[in-house]
Amino acid sequence: MAAFDEQSDALREAALAAGPEATVPTCPEWTVERLVRHVAAVQAWVLACIADPHGSDARGERPPKVWDEIVPWWDGTRAELRRAFDAGPDTPAQIRFPFYEANLGSWARRQAHEVAIHRVDAELAGGRDATTFDTAFAADGVDEALSMIIHRRTADWSAVEASGTVLVHAEDARRLWSLTLTPGQPPALTGPAAPDVTLSGGADAVYKRLWRRPADVSITGEVTLLDPLETP
Repeated sequence: MAAFDEQSDALREAALAAGPEATVPTCPEWTVERLVRHVAAVQAWVLACIADPHGSDARGERPPKVWDEIVPWWDGTRAELRRAFDAGPDTPAQIRFPFYEANLGSWARRQAHEVAIHRVDAELAGGRDATTFDTAFAADGVDEALSMIIHRRTADWSAVEASGTVLVHAEDARRLWSLTLTPGQPPALTGPAAPDVTLSGGADAVYKRLWRRPADVSITGEVTLLDPLETP
């Protein structure tokens, strides 16, 4: 829960510093205003999912379209979401993504990383260097991306022809992920195997690379095998 608070506050500060008309280089055709509206809409949708834990088609409120109204509306929405998280991680909540447990713990984790990556976007839009995330937080983001998020990349893997083994190494976190790619199937986390491509670097850099944000990583081997691992 603390990570959600920290990243949300940092995103808000970066967005206000950049200004609503600033372009977002990591999200083509977006301005900071569009970025904030997106985050606010997502969090309103999450609130709707929490309010209807056993439903299947939650629909959140839509944020205002005027910048001076968007920010206070978002402030209220994220404050309400934070209060909802206080019910505890095991509290049931509707979640429509595969591989996630349907509870508040899953949403708190997902939203912490959602706002963290968009924090990077807002910082870059304002001409600032992107923050360097804490090693443990970044490594958790890598784990979420590889074990859960990549399965949202497409509902139909039949056209994906990649075949091989990918090793992802967050060096400072001393964590390794090995994934097997089989044509027509989603990537599968497996035990250690000789890799066809290795993506390595600090946890912060690997985390950002998986989310297609600027990052200083090392890639050795067949780089195209990383394509199926890109987040949506």
